[in-house]
Amino acid sequence: MRFLTDLDVERLLPPPARLVELAHDALVALAAGRAEVPAKPAVHPGGLSFANAMPAAYAERNLLGCKWISIFPENQAQGLPTATGLMVVNDGTTGLPRVVMEAAALTAARTAAVSGACIAGLDRVGVTAAVLGAGVQARSHLRVLASLGAPEVTVFARRAAARQALQEWARRETPELAVHTVDSREGAVRGAGVVVTALTIGVSGAQLDPDWFADDALVLPLDYASSIGPDLAASAVLAADHVPQFEAVRATGSLGDYPAAERWTGDLLDGQPRPHGRVVCQNLGNGLSDLVVAAAVADSAEERGAGQLLVTARP
Repeated sequence: MRFLTDLDVERLLPPPARLVELAHDALVALAAGRAEVPAKPAVHPGGLSFANAMPAAYAERNLLGCKWISIFPENQAQGLPTATGLMVVNDGTTGLPRVVMEAAALTAARTAAVSGACIAGLDRVGVTAAVLGAGVQARSHLRVLASLGAPEVTVFARRAAARQALQEWARRETPELAVHTVDSREGAVRGAGVVVTALTIGVSGAQLDPDWFADDALVLPLDYASSIGPDLAASAVLAADHVPQFEAVRATGSLGDYPAAERWTGDLLDGQPRPHGRVVCQNLGNGLSDLVVAAAVADSAEERGAGQLLVTARP
């Protein structure tokens, strides 16, 4: 069994375009019932913090695994990551653990890949995009947007230092993508055909005015209902990557007065015409999307002999 650090995972990740293909496959398979992914159980250690177990089995691809992820919003004030976790990739035939990896880089790449699958599958590649937040998710999404050939993106960040740091990073890492930064959420959202919100989960007072959004906008919240509230969701076709998981979260009140999800995200990507008007995809994260990416990383690690090999004694 191998152990991979986040740095190992970053080096072993497939290119962004391949990540989008993997995410598309996972979303469509999940919607079609071709994989087994239960609604992820949650435990709550206190405050706004919670942790999820995210198991998945995809028999036709011989994939099996589970991610353990914790979200501690209060960590931000201490300079600590708000999301941390581990991913286990098992052999689908024997059940033996193949690889254990840190999950931060995996989660960032998977989340952006799922967004990319939605953008490509719903014919939104050629429109202006907006990203709210200038952290890890902004950077992973810029990589995916660049790989899709998006023309330009506007990123909102409150702090001038964050805007400058992102611009410097983008000039190095995604020079083909025109990246603008603004200090106004409205300024980022107005006129955008794609809106990705990546603020802190659970933050209050950050919900966006529905009037700011284009009538045909594709909205991809990464922060639950922090930015995209029930009023905006009610004005759109509302989809979820895993409808039972979405409904389980909705039942807890974490999404406020959100309406029920009308569609699976994967159904929207399975060769059907794009729905008319706004589309909100509440992709809360599912074990299958993590698993298909993690398995590709595990394959590469084994081929290259990467990571730390852990030898255990078996009877």
